[in-house]
Amino acid sequence: MAPNSSIRAVIWDFGGVFTSSPFEAFNRLEAEKGLPRDFIRTVNATNPHDNAWALFERNDIDAARFDSLFLEESTALGHPIGGREVLPRLSGELRPRMVAALKACKAAGFKVGCITNNVVSEHSPGQDGEQRAAGAMGQVMPLFDAIIESSKAGVRKPDPKIYLMMCELLAVAPGSCIYLDDLGINCKPAHQLGMTAIKVVDVDQTLAELSAATGLTFDAEQPA
Repeated sequence: MAPNSSIRAVIWDFGGVFTSSPFEAFNRLEAEKGLPRDFIRTVNATNPHDNAWALFERNDIDAARFDSLFLEESTALGHPIGGREVLPRLSGELRPRMVAALKACKAAGFKVGCITNNVVSEHSPGQDGEQRAAGAMGQVMPLFDAIIESSKAGVRKPDPKIYLMMCELLAVAPGSCIYLDDLGINCKPAHQLGMTAIKVVDVDQTLAELSAATGLTFDAEQPA
């Protein structure tokens, strides 16, 4: 297939797209602690624009304050757990096929950008998790034409501003962009701005949808 000439840029989330989802690690922590499945996700989704997670990803609070605020929020929902126990579970395993797809998009002439909700690295405990994340990011981040990190920009998804900031950096219109994210709440504003939004559920599904949108063919035989 020939590349889709109406598409000029492919914009990617990082965690849960190039790496396995942190929600998998959160579920393991919940099992260890005897918490309801997806409880951490529920805490993060409660008051999502101003809760501890949102403040931390905008770099408005430090790790100590995140720890205490997350404990308050989780306690209010019936199951106390401190933020310091959650942060080390953020890192995931790199997905080589997604990295290969990024390289293929770039080689085909598409501009490529990354919008990631993250926290300042030195705030996070969990040295092993930091090292895994640094290794994955070190392989992928140099490939992008532009990167926006919520902790540096002071704005986070799903605020539409962050998507428009990326469009400005890449000098493209939203309607000529594809956006990939593992969270539907982050895909929604991209779609509303006119982007082709792809919710990342698994690698095969994502690459099939990305192939249809870009006109490129991605290798389905590489290990996930």
